[in-house]
Amino acid sequence: MVGENFSAKAKGDYELIQRAIDKKDDSAYTELMGRYKDSIYFMLLKMVRNKDDAEDLTLEAFGKAFMNLEQYSPKYAFSTWLFRIASNNCIDFMRKKKMQTTSIDTEFEDDGAPYIFLPSTGRNPEEEAIRNQKFKLMRELVDELKPQYKKLIELRYFKGLSYDEISTELDLTLGTVKAQLFRARKTLEEIIKPKMDYI
Repeated sequence: MVGENFSAKAKGDYELIQRAIDKKDDSAYTELMGRYKDSIYFMLLKMVRNKDDAEDLTLEAFGKAFMNLEQYSPKYAFSTWLFRIASNNCIDFMRKKKMQTTSIDTEFEDDGAPYIFLPSTGRNPEEEAIRNQKFKLMRELVDELKPQYKKLIELRYFKGLSYDEISTELDLTLGTVKAQLFRARKTLEEIIKPKMDYI
């Protein structure tokens, strides 16, 4: 049962959610994303201070919300639930990023002057060969996607285009690009899962 204190917009969100769950209506997902993508993006941008990360995290937030839509409780507004998912996902991302940051080890010489050791960031030939092999395998897996999804993944992750640039390149609305890219990523994840030992 929808919350009695819901606004007209919140009730409209609930109707879209029902369409998405019951009828598998793609346009309902796109409309939900259109309603909240900007506010989610700007919230995440304030948290991570990086446009590319904020864009990817926005897409991930909608992805997690849409995958768990049946768990949504109409006791709360969809926007409240969505913002909680987005902020929690962002906090996890920031924690992981902090853990992956290489620290600079500072030691002191006999004369008291600091000696800073910076580990080499370059790859040795063996690491480079492994990286190239993984990249080749990843390209082969992307080739298994249907053409539209393959194109989206290539433009976003191999060519590094922004969502706006992809929208222009493919003559699609921004909402459609984000919704389809989300599906492309989920499909790719399903293809990758059985082959994780090789990637």
